[in-house]
Amino acid sequence: MADSYRTAQAAAALAAKEFKEGEDLLPGTGGEVWRELFDAARKFSVESHPDKAFPDLGTDAPCPLCQQPLAEGATRLLRFEAFIQQEAEKTSQTRRAALYAEYKPFIAQNLTLNLDDVTYGEIEALDPKLAADVKAFEPLLAARQEAIKAAVLSHQWEGVAQALENPAPRLQALADKLNTAAETLEKASDEKARATLQKQFMELNARVKLREVRDAVVTAVGKLSHQAKLAQCLSAVKTNAISLKASDMAEKVVSKELAEALNREFKALGVGALSVSLQSRADRGKALHKLKLELPQSRSPGDILSEGEQRAVAIGSFLAEVGLSGGKGGIVFDDPVSSLDHRRRERVAKRLATEAAYRQVVVFTHDIYFLCLLVEEAKTAGVAISTQSLIRRAEGFGVADPELPFEGKNASKRIGALKAQQQSIAKLHKDGEEQEHRKQTIDAYFRLRMAWERAVEEVLLREVILRFRKGVETQRLAGVVVDDDDYAQVNAGMTKCSNYAHDKALMGGIAVPDPDELLADITALEMWRAQIEKRGVETAKKRKAAPTVSGAPAVAATPG
Repeated sequence: MADSYRTAQAAAALAAKEFKEGEDLLPGTGGEVWRELFDAARKFSVESHPDKAFPDLGTDAPCPLCQQPLAEGATRLLRFEAFIQQEAEKTSQTRRAALYAEYKPFIAQNLTLNLDDVTYGEIEALDPKLAADVKAFEPLLAARQEAIKAAVLSHQWEGVAQALENPAPRLQALADKLNTAAETLEKASDEKARATLQKQFMELNARVKLREVRDAVVTAVGKLSHQAKLAQCLSAVKTNAISLKASDMAEKVVSKELAEALNREFKALGVGALSVSLQSRADRGKALHKLKLELPQSRSPGDILSEGEQRAVAIGSFLAEVGLSGGKGGIVFDDPVSSLDHRRRERVAKRLATEAAYRQVVVFTHDIYFLCLLVEEAKTAGVAISTQSLIRRAEGFGVADPELPFEGKNASKRIGALKAQQQSIAKLHKDGEEQEHRKQTIDAYFRLRMAWERAVEEVLLREVILRFRKGVETQRLAGVVVDDDDYAQVNAGMTKCSNYAHDKALMGGIAVPDPDELLADITALEMWRAQIEKRGVETAKKRKAAPTVSGAPAVAATPG
């Protein structure tokens, strides 16, 4: 309505400006008949004067009605048009009156909700969010009324585009709910009716609570019924006979056999000084048996036995129980030799290798020495052994790798690992990663020195003496030959490796070899190893085939 009024107001102002003078005209001019005649002339001029815009036809143009030259009539047509435009003023006044007929009551409207504190408190107790929304709605409503009031006068409507969310429906819903509750309370005000309702409520509430524990109640009823049946059987049961029979069976079939198995395992694991004995007693028909660890002092085993002895007892107990189970399922050990000395480690390795002949034995360990013992004992026992590592990769921790760590590899596999590392070093050198290339090269020479050491033990000395293995296998001396060339090559290889695999090289004190030189040093070890291995096999064959001469040495070893 405001837009319509302003449009009419602008039109009326323009018409008043254009129409300034009047003149003597025929009666009825300006009336409804004259207006229809003038509109007819306007419509006809579209065809009669297609190149003109009515009423500006020009003095020389013929009149659309009398078809005589307009002359002074041209000006009169323009004034008539201006006069007609004066109707805009009437329209403006009409529209203004209509606008203010709506505007004044709207401005006078009182939009306060008149919500007192008591009523607000009741609403807040029933619906806190509704109370907060109602409290926030009243100032927003007043602000919107003021914004509309200002917009009617200024014609700036941008601030009142979005309507408010009226909480009235929610208030009505709450009122309806309260009315319903009130009606219910009124009905319950009758003492008899209230008692009836209370009884119904308690019944329904009991059913709800019973439904929550229904399964437990049914189970309890079943147990009580079973318990009642068992109670009726007690008089027919002689508990002393059951106790005697159970004790006899446990002693002969279970506990005695377990005690013997435990004692065997303790002896195999190096704690043979310890033994167990069977103790039994009966308690109201229940046979109770205990295997007691015999100790020289009447104290707890944890106070007397060392940590290594306790671990040996635990492993022995487990193996005894597994052995009596009769199954062939696999068993898993997680670092079984922690806190054990080297003698007991050897016994555990031997015992696990023996057990591996009957079932799969999986051992997790971080102890390279124990791993070597397991490998040796497995070979001695003639059981297959498979070794692998758990490493960290990009996909996460505990990833299985078929290869052992470098320290656990033999000479051949160490050489293979060094070749793979040399390929990575060559790529770093090609890409210009100087710092990482230097670091990896120093590490490669450190590992190459370890490979030389392993080759000396494994190939040159034919595993007569092997790191992490107990004893010296003198029968392997048949294939051992050490000459001056061996000494020279081993000394040269170890010296060069030591030159780069020390702190001075790591700190940048000397230049490191390029990848090609590193590959040449690895290849030199590989060729020497193959040559010495072949020579050792041939030497062993010759010595075993030739008769032994009294006083002659069994091994040729040159000084140096």
